Amino acid sequence: MSLSVQLLEIYKRLFQTYGPQHWWPADDPFEVCIGAILTQSTAWVNVEKAITNLKEAGALDPVTVRDMPFDRLAGLIRPSGYYNAKARKLRAFANRLKDYSDSLDALFDADVSQLRTELLSIYGIGPETADSIILYAARKPVFVIDAYTHRIMDRLRLNPNYGSYEALQAVFAHHIPADEATFNEYHALFVRHGKEVCRKTIPLCQGCPLGDMCYFE
Repeated sequence: MSLSVQLLEIYKRLFQTYGPQHWWPADDPFEVCIGAILTQSTAWVNVEKAITNLKEAGALDPVTVRDMPFDRLAGLIRPSGYYNAKARKLRAFANRLKDYSDSLDALFDADVSQLRTELLSIYGIGPETADSIILYAARKPVFVIDAYTHRIMDRLRLNPNYGSYEALQAVFAHHIPADEATFNEYHALFVRHGKEVCRKTIPLCQGCPLGDMCYFE
């Protein structure tokens, strides 16, 4: 079975098991960007609390994020953890948007490669955060690689170099069509499967839809 066929089979099985995930949960692209930064090193439930605080404070726009007192911003996102560091990252992102007249559409007008380079040049934005913004906010085709993706692909022995973001991303980029909707759903399904079944410790292997493809021992 070719790698392309294997990847499409994995997608088909996960989709049949879990259905559409409707990810990323947000009201607008700027909220997606904020969530992508806040979700670093924390669970999504904590991000939701921080975003709720920002919404209630009327602080989900780049001007407010940029101009409000730093301690106030940090306090609002405290539930997400590392709140001082993340406040600096949010401020850096909002400051960069000044170069685009605070327009995400203007920022997202670049192609994927240019946009990724621009995002990676912003303080506090690494590959996973940048790709999350590109896929879920800009709605451009790039495959997001996270810990769940690494874990599942490693157990399926389809991870060419465990720990290398670029090598695993290339597996998807080179073997399945670059379609934003497919990449969106595929990544969200990996997250769902990694949380509920293919856990880091004590995975629930019995009944796993990928069981006959897996080499986990």
